[in-house]
Amino acid sequence: MFAYVEGRVAEKSPTRVVIDVQGLGYELNISVNTYERVPPVGQNVRLFTYLYVREEIMQLYGFSDTEERDLFLQLISVSGVGPKMAQGILSKVTVEDFTRAVANNDYLSLTQIPGVGKKTAQRLIMELKDRLLPGKVEAELGTGPSPALAEEAVLALVSLGYRRTEAEKLVRKVFQSGERPNSVELLIKKALQSAA
Repeated sequence: MFAYVEGRVAEKSPTRVVIDVQGLGYELNISVNTYERVPPVGQNVRLFTYLYVREEIMQLYGFSDTEERDLFLQLISVSGVGPKMAQGILSKVTVEDFTRAVANNDYLSLTQIPGVGKKTAQRLIMELKDRLLPGKVEAELGTGPSPALAEEAVLALVSLGYRRTEAEKLVRKVFQSGERPNSVELLIKKALQSAA
């Protein structure tokens, strides 16, 4: 729904920021890593966003770059990891450090993050290892004209509430059926039809 919010910093703390966009204040939940990159109150900033919607909850999350947002989306696709835990993880480690820990099966370093126990750390590694290698998802799914198209569709399906693995299966199914959608919208539509 919102790709990013750009405006004047009205308030800021290590866990949230309010951005004034022409008189309308957007409250965004942020990680400590993003907080460190947000300029002082009164200056302009652009934060990439994700709108989390569940039942009666609508929360806007802000990220200093798309890599942090993409990791957040992958984290919340893991069973037992909600947006608060994902925000906590991103507050304690950088995207690079997290990716390195997962690639090296270093669950012990992940257990140093508050709220992440041994089982959660092992689950994070197991479910995210293949996805955190650059280009891995695109290479797997990208049998169509644009590998980036497949990844964008997967992220859109995740934002609609599908688990990452389910979203990948749906997109893969579209390509395996021989279809070659030329837009993200069409690919998402075909994937949703195959789910019905």
